[in-house]
Amino acid sequence: MNPAAALIEAIHDALGERDPAAKVARVALLDASGITGIGALPAPIWPDKTIPGRPEKPALIRPRDVPTRGLGTVAGRAALIHAVAHIEFNAINLALDAAWRFRGLPDDYYADWLSVARDEARHFAMLRARLQALGVDYGDLPAHNGLWEAAEKTADDVLARMCCVPRVLEARGLDVTPGIIRRLTEIGDPETVAILDVILAEEVGHVRIGSHWYAWLCAQRGVDPLATSQRLLAEQGMNIRPPINETARRAAGFGEEELRLLLLSSP
Repeated sequence: MNPAAALIEAIHDALGERDPAAKVARVALLDASGITGIGALPAPIWPDKTIPGRPEKPALIRPRDVPTRGLGTVAGRAALIHAVAHIEFNAINLALDAAWRFRGLPDDYYADWLSVARDEARHFAMLRARLQALGVDYGDLPAHNGLWEAAEKTADDVLARMCCVPRVLEARGLDVTPGIIRRLTEIGDPETVAILDVILAEEVGHVRIGSHWYAWLCAQRGVDPLATSQRLLAEQGMNIRPPINETARRAAGFGEEELRLLLLSSP
């Protein structure tokens, strides 16, 4: 087996891994030396019933049914951390899927998404350790499946994936995390704040990777990035609500006109 085919097989195995700790370990072992030539390999078949690999718990419920709790208690902070850990676990799968699913792209595309997968796995491991320190483990609380549902809706078009997942769903973390950090600082949880500081800084780079490849794909197809983004968001029924972190979004590749339209369209 050539190195590119071996790497794709290893990415698929990591993507399909159900055990969270084993998934993190598999991601850490992915050898990027096989990147060259991945884009020329045959495209995978959708749907792959082994994907995404996730444990039996947490139970997946509708977003509106996920209970909310105040941050003034340990249980409330654990619920928040569990929700963020679930996002990061999904983000591992999303990054791996971006590298595994799509073909015909430059080697740097696959290298970028493997680097994101490694970061997301590290984020998840930090959050899970913090949860365990609070007497809770990942899976003990219910969660929703919105991020992976977006992956399914964009499985047939890498341009739509780059637009709707990193630049919409993952970019929401740039918007809301500063407020969470402020609240946790106020109530005296420096351990969680330190983790979220790392995640926020690195997520700017992840969204910037999405912005880069979205712009590259738009240029390849000869379409306007802003008009295409507006169309795709409308088709997917995606609405971006306040707050909008303009500084972080600029650093992540959002232009001034795009930010202006986001601010105008925010309810």
